[in-house]
Amino acid sequence: MLLLTWLINAVALLAVPYLMHSVQVDTFGAALIAALILGLVNTLVRPVLVVLTLPVTLLSLGLFIFVINGLMFWVVAQLVNGFHVAGFWSAVGGALLYSIVSWALSTLLLRSKS
Repeated sequence: MLLLTWLINAVALLAVPYLMHSVQVDTFGAALIAALILGLVNTLVRPVLVVLTLPVTLLSLGLFIFVINGLMFWVVAQLVNGFHVAGFWSAVGGALLYSIVSWALSTLLLRSKS
C-alpha cells in the first residue's frame, strides 16, 4: 500500500509540469526521488513549521498553510536534481496542483471496497 501511494505521488508529480510550465520534472526517477523526499519532509518538517507559525496561520485564517506547502515544495526542488521550480510562488501553485492531482489519483486508485 505504501509503495502504491509512493508511485501515485510520483505520477502526480509528473503530471504537474503539464498543468504548470514553471515546474519541470526531467525523468521518472527524479519524480520518484522527489516524491519520496516530499513525503519525508511533509511527515517530519511540516508539522514543526505548522506549530511554529500557528499565530500567523490563525491570523491569515489558515491561508499561511499554502505558503508552508509551497516552501516545502520549493526546498525539495532545490535538493533533487531533475526537479525544477521557477520560484517561490510557482512552488506554491505547484504544491497546490500536486496535492489536487495526488488526491484525485489516490481517490480513484485506492478506493476502499466497503
